Parts: sequence; C-alpha cells; structure tokens
Amino acid sequence: MSLDPKFLAYENLRHGMDHDRYAWSMLERREPIAWPRDAPLALWINVCVEHFPLNPQSQGFKAPGNMTMPYPDLRHYSLRDYGNRVGIFRILQALKRYGLKASFAVNGEVAERYPYLVQRLAETGSEFLAHGWNMDCAHASGMDEATERRWITDTLAVLGRLAGAPIRGWLGPARSQSQRTPELLAEAGLAWCADWINDDLPYAFRTGQGDLVNLPLSLELEDRFIIGDNLHSEVEYADQLIDAADFLLAEAHQRGGRLLALNIHPWVIGQPHRIGQLERVFEHLRGLAGQIWNASPSEIARAGLSPVTAAP
Repeated sequence: MSLDPKFLAYENLRHGMDHDRYAWSMLERREPIAWPRDAPLALWINVCVEHFPLNPQSQGFKAPGNMTMPYPDLRHYSLRDYGNRVGIFRILQALKRYGLKASFAVNGEVAERYPYLVQRLAETGSEFLAHGWNMDCAHASGMDEATERRWITDTLAVLGRLAGAPIRGWLGPARSQSQRTPELLAEAGLAWCADWINDDLPYAFRTGQGDLVNLPLSLELEDRFIIGDNLHSEVEYADQLIDAADFLLAEAHQRGGRLLALNIHPWVIGQPHRIGQLERVFEHLRGLAGQIWNASPSEIARAGLSPVTAAP
C-alpha cells in the first residue's frame, strides 16, 4: 500500500533541510578551507568546567552527568566536585607540558562558587566560553523565555567580569537549546555557538537577530560520552582520539582543511588512572607539529568562514 499523499503535504518539505537555519550542502562538494599557517588540520581543545547542583530540579530536562540517586546524592556530587578541585589542575599541567592551547567552557555558577579557579584559568590567557548557568539549567522548548534570557545574560555577566574580556562563544549545558535559543544568543551579542554537532567545519547559522557561526564540538570524541556512556576504557578513548586526528589529517591533505574538536571534563579524564591517556593523546598531537593549527575557538570560527564557504 502506497503512502497517502497528504503525508507529503508539508510546507517546509524541500531538498536538504526542513528549516532555514543554514543552507544545505555536502561536505565533499564545498570549496576547500585553508587554515592559517597552511596547516591542514585545526585543533580545538575545550575543557568543560561545570557545577552540578546537589538538589537538581531538572529544569528543561536532566542533563547527562546530573545527580541520579535520592537527595543528597553525595557520591555523584563529590565526584563532579573532584574535577574542579583536583582534575582540572592535572589537565592544566598536561596542556603546559605539551605546549597546547585550550579554551574553557564555564558555568556561570562556577564563577560564583569557585572564583579562585576561574581567576586561575584566566591567568592562562585562554578563551572562555559561556556554558550556561549550571548543569541543571538545560535549555528546552516550553520553558519561560524570560528565564532562558536571564540564564544567558547572568552567565555572560559573571564570566565577563572574571575573564577580563567579552565572552564570544556559547556551549549550552548538554548542548541544549530551545527553538528560540539561537535568537537569544545573538541578541546577547554572542558570535558563535557549539551546540550543533552535524559537521566537521564551522558554518554560518541564521537567527532572527543576525547570523551566528556554528562551531561543531564533537560529541563522539568526548571523554564523558566515550567512557561514561559507551563504557569504553580510557585506553580505547585515547586510541579513538588518535585515530580521529590521523584520519582527519589525511583527509585534509586530500580535500582541504578539517577541524579536530576535543571536549574534555576534569571530573572524567582528570582522574589519576586516566590522565596518562590524555597525555598520550597530547604527545601524539605534539608530534604532528607543523600540520596542526592549535587555536582558540573564536579564531577557528573566524578563519572557517573566511573566505565564506558553503554551509552544510
């Protein structure tokens, strides 16, 4: 039995996507990107610095990594806290040892609860991006617009003060968005966001308040996802990151610039039995010097659209 034609009567039905947030195109058919310094591969390392409330209200939805046991869930709360007290400093030492640059995606409430930590991160000269108010403030359709706007503006205000520079980028808690989040981000003066992970390269993203750049931050290469969700070992985690770097580099030599985006969490990879595997990845990346442009996310977002290339 054939499908009734009424199911195809959809006003947004067309080639490509059913929305106008960005133009649709195939990656292999786009004009090649040339990164600065003639590097075939851009490298973005991002470190998430997060606060998970002990008594989550699950506003929007329960973000991955949130508390799961009856209150007070001290086992999971104190593990997340370990990342901000211990794990983050191991990551900072590893970055320094291997001469690599990272950005820091920081919850606004972290700046209130751990001002010393945010000041310590600011001393590195690295870029900060806003990561929502806390990990219980997931953005989702159906929530109050005023509340969502307040989460964004409050986060930008407190981070901007401690970072000493305007915040240009956004990563939602659990990469969450409502239907109006892109407009609110553009309205707040942000230049790019990293919530959509549907590509290997930056692309122009339309909103009713002006364009953003979407800078895809891979979930498939994230420590929490690989180790916590997929239940792979830390050795397998490192193997996957190294494989991705080598593959993208080879592809870039053939088809133009590619982006390797690594998202890490101090409470996951900053553990004493795991940090050595992150260092193994860093050592491999250092060995690719001359072929990798390790840059801040704002630098990558600008370079990825200059000259303007077809969006996905």
